[in-house]
Amino acid sequence: MSILDRLSRLLRANVNDLISKAEDPGKIIEQALRDMRAAYAEARSEVADAMSQNAKLEREANTNRRMASEYEKKAEEALRGGSEDLAREALRRSQNAKDLAVGFEEQLQVQSGTVEQLKTQLRALEAKIDEMESKKSLLAARQKTAQAGATLDRVSGFDKAGGAMDAFEEMEQKVSGMEDRNRAMQDLRKENDFDAQLKDLGRTQALDDAMAALKAKVQGGGGSSGS
Repeated sequence: MSILDRLSRLLRANVNDLISKAEDPGKIIEQALRDMRAAYAEARSEVADAMSQNAKLEREANTNRRMASEYEKKAEEALRGGSEDLAREALRRSQNAKDLAVGFEEQLQVQSGTVEQLKTQLRALEAKIDEMESKKSLLAARQKTAQAGATLDRVSGFDKAGGAMDAFEEMEQKVSGMEDRNRAMQDLRKENDFDAQLKDLGRTQALDDAMAALKAKVQGGGGSSGS
């Protein structure tokens, strides 16, 4: 598992723990930065260990190459001295040393690739820490702005005034409804008054007609008795 993979698991665990405790964003980022710095120190140690392993592998490869060369010389000396068995043994040891040198060189190549990967991850981690540092400052500024806005709402009373304003608007609507109903009732009363006036007008006319008829009768009767 790479350094960044391990770091990712660590960060997720710690951040999820902070979120579950309802910590503020600043604390979450600060904790993440602490974890990242710790991982960075661990990564540097791993890179240093890998580089020291590189040096050891290279040293072992050089040592075995040198031993292979020395055994070849001894084999040549033994053969010149008439000792074929010693020459053969020297050649066998020379070949073993060569094989070991090749094995160390192959391992050195693999290890060198690992070192380069670790260095790349280390640089990426360093860049990520710088990015998080910048975001931390930005988040802190945003958080202060948000807190200032919340404070302003509390001071101005707007956070509590919303319910009162809604109640006022509801009451205003009720009053408007009552006024509309009163106007409608007034209009109905006016219509009823008009009908009553018409009926009274009819009664008055009938009374006038009856009075005129009575007068005519009386006047007519008086004339007959006088003659």
